[in-house]
Amino acid sequence: MGRYRAPQSRGSCYITAEGKARLVEELSFLWKKRRPEVVKAITAAAAEGDRSENAEYIYRKKELGEIDRRVRYLSKRVEELKVVDQLPSDETKVFFGAWVALEDDDGVVLNYRIVGPDEFDADKGWISIDSPVAMALMKKSVGDEVKVITPGGEVDYLLIEVRYTPFA
Repeated sequence: MGRYRAPQSRGSCYITAEGKARLVEELSFLWKKRRPEVVKAITAAAAEGDRSENAEYIYRKKELGEIDRRVRYLSKRVEELKVVDQLPSDETKVFFGAWVALEDDDGVVLNYRIVGPDEFDADKGWISIDSPVAMALMKKSVGDEVKVITPGGEVDYLLIEVRYTPFA
C-alpha cells in the first residue's frame, strides 16, 4: 500500500500574457517534439529484447510517464488560467503584475514582481501572488509598512516604490 498524499491545493488562476504563452509553448514542445522522441526511444529499446533488465527501456518508460503527467497538468491548467493584461485603475497601489521595491530594517532594498504561481522565478525576483510577501503587499501604497510572517519570524518592510513596468 502506498503512502497517501493529500492533493495539492490549486494556486491562484491569474497569469500574465507572457506567462501563459510560455506554458502553451512548453505544452506544445512536450506534446509535439519531446514525447514522440521518447516513444521512438522506447520502441528501439523494446526491440532489444528482455525488457525487465533493459535499463534504457525502464528509464524511457519513466520519462514518458513524467512527460504525460506534465502534459495532463498543463492541458488542464492552461484552460483555467485568467490572463491579466490590463493595468489597475489605481496604479499607486500594489496589485497583480506590479513591480515593487521594499526596504528592510537593515536598509537593504529588494525588488519583486508579483506574478501567478505558474510563472514565479526567484532568480528574476518574481514572486507568486500566493506567497506571504505578495499577500501582505496587496493594496498597499508607497510609504506603507508591511509585516510579513515567515517561518523565521515576522519581518518588517517599507514599501518604497510601486510600478507596472520593469525596473531599469
